[in-house]
Amino acid sequence: MSEPGTATGGGAGPNEDLAVHLDGITKRFPGVVANDDVDLRVERGSVHALLGENGAGKTTLMNVLYGLYEPTEGRVLVDGEPRQFDRPRDAIDAGVGMIHQHFMLVDTMTVAENIALGNEPKKWGGLAVDRDRIEREIADLCDRYGFSVDPSATVGELSVGAQQRVEILKALYRGADVLILDEPTAVLTPQEVEDLYGVLEELTEQGKTIIFITHKLGEAMHSADAITVLRDGKSVGTVAPATTTREDLAELMVGREVLLEADSDPVETGGAILSASNVTVENDRGVEVVSGIDLEVRAGEILGIAGVDGNGQSELIEAITGLRTPDEGTVRFDGDDVTDWSRRRRIDGGMAHVPEDRHEQGLVMPFDLVENAVLGSQRSPRFAHGGRIDWAGVRDHAEDVIGTYDVRPPTADADAESFSGGNQQKFVVGRELERDPDLVVATHPTRGVDIGSTEFIHERLLDLRREGKAVLLVSSALDEVQSLSDRLAVIYEGEFVDVTDPDTITEEELGLLMAGERPSETTKSEASDLVEGGDR
Repeated sequence: MSEPGTATGGGAGPNEDLAVHLDGITKRFPGVVANDDVDLRVERGSVHALLGENGAGKTTLMNVLYGLYEPTEGRVLVDGEPRQFDRPRDAIDAGVGMIHQHFMLVDTMTVAENIALGNEPKKWGGLAVDRDRIEREIADLCDRYGFSVDPSATVGELSVGAQQRVEILKALYRGADVLILDEPTAVLTPQEVEDLYGVLEELTEQGKTIIFITHKLGEAMHSADAITVLRDGKSVGTVAPATTTREDLAELMVGREVLLEADSDPVETGGAILSASNVTVENDRGVEVVSGIDLEVRAGEILGIAGVDGNGQSELIEAITGLRTPDEGTVRFDGDDVTDWSRRRRIDGGMAHVPEDRHEQGLVMPFDLVENAVLGSQRSPRFAHGGRIDWAGVRDHAEDVIGTYDVRPPTADADAESFSGGNQQKFVVGRELERDPDLVVATHPTRGVDIGSTEFIHERLLDLRREGKAVLLVSSALDEVQSLSDRLAVIYEGEFVDVTDPDTITEEELGLLMAGERPSETTKSEASDLVEGGDR
């Protein structure tokens, strides 16, 4: 392992203690140097975090190791042997597997079918797939690594955490000794994150080597044996978690001191901007998932909603923003009953929405950023004149968002699908927050976003609050929702079980509430009263 705070140099000979050595890797694309003479040394049987901001070159470097990209310069060594990977199959054959941020699974197939896809053992002289053997081998892997996965289950019916374990099993089934995980906690609940930490520990205890890409300081400090930080395509240091701090890591990532906790000073609040009364929502299967919720968000206030994903918060936000009509109840915005208003009409009225799913609800992936910048505002006088879109004005706006929110690469003409998830998120957040809204409904606004941009987005939300705007914030990141909110509503099975002061509640107490353990002195009606106003 490298000495804390130092970057290792290239050109050294093979080291038998290293599972992976990327020696002086440079990767150039037209007009871009994604990796610049990067040296990465990963000890066998360890967990090694690759930490950096969005666009720092982390995923590109791992794509070189996995054979998706050929390095422009440098060499790849696995178990001390120089390797040339022309395709992922070559890396897999050398014992390197990669679990991508967006899983490569077929939802309609079973766990066993997904794991063995392309590697199915045959019987009867190759005439049929030996399904019994596949299930036996998967069961053996589950027993060896402590996984609880049913090989006969349909993948589309599994939780996100279970699907991730299927991806890991798929790599192990193919003989991987080195596992690359790309942003492995990006879509997991807090409970699933803890389960993943246990999986990583079990894997390394049995000799596997883990490299995981992340921009989250906490998970790197918690689970890694060593952390290599990339900034602007270069390695700026490899450190041991025991000898560094979150503040030092943040400064290595960004190149400046970073404020890790938002400074949420008290602000005088005004009248209600958003209110919901007795909102009840059924999901697409006709099951009631929001049960008579009341809430109120006032001018100059951030109301946070905390809860484990899947407890009705998604459907509640869809009802508030016009993506879904509630089955019962009323939604009022700036004094108007908007329950039946379209999404476009709510945008025109001053409601901005950072959606939960940037791909499905925030962007048109084949469109470039200029085209995506005008989504929802095609008829706004700001961008349309005489029935025609002012594309020059839209381009200026797109470039302003790109520059202000540090979207990388800063290319307005590139298709949205060509950007990393974090940079897609920064663009969506920038577009919505710069609408000059009266109300911002922000769902997981910093999901997949690096520490420097998270700091900026938090400050921008607080600026809107200081300007007398209202913010409804939904986040699975408890530190985020606690540090930004003036009041914190906890949702469980479609109801608010409590509304609390985020400054005084402990993480343990919040976790119990998220699990449905209502304080004995708080009834459902009292929780509803609290969410309709009350001072911090």
